[in-house]
Amino acid sequence: MTHSMSAQAPKTKNRMDQQANPPHYLALSGGVGGAKLALGLSHVLPAEQLTIVANTGDDFEHLGLTICPDIDTLLYTLADLNNKALGWGRQDESWHFMETLKALGAETWFQLGDRDLALHTIRTQKLAHGETLSQVTHFLCQQLGISPNVTPMTDDPLKTIVKTTQGPLAFQHYFV
Repeated sequence: MTHSMSAQAPKTKNRMDQQANPPHYLALSGGVGGAKLALGLSHVLPAEQLTIVANTGDDFEHLGLTICPDIDTLLYTLADLNNKALGWGRQDESWHFMETLKALGAETWFQLGDRDLALHTIRTQKLAHGETLSQVTHFLCQQLGISPNVTPMTDDPLKTIVKTTQGPLAFQHYFV
């Protein structure tokens, strides 16, 4: 008895399947470089197929406000509101708040622009009212007209501490 086997091509998804279940892309974003990568991806991928996970390891509290530098850089970049010359912060920023703080003898080591303060204030208020960082980030994306899904890497507080010869140092104090 002879058996013949015929070779069959592996089953592949046909074009209809690919259209019904398009691929989804995940990008990890941190800092200015991550924001630039996310911006490039947002120009070549459909928004519904792109999720961008933002670093929260640099987040900290300053002057009573929750500051999320990497999320903010990402949001400002995707909304075309970023200061392209500096690579961080908002375009057309003013610094009256910081100038007044300095005149009053307060700490000014971390620069918060007047326009930037609004975002930090809204985030801080919403977090204080029980919303998660993911919920607040989604709200800010809607308000800024950002289409891809942007989410923080965690809703839990996460701090980066640098060990130095002088002792532990919060990341922003080390980096800025």
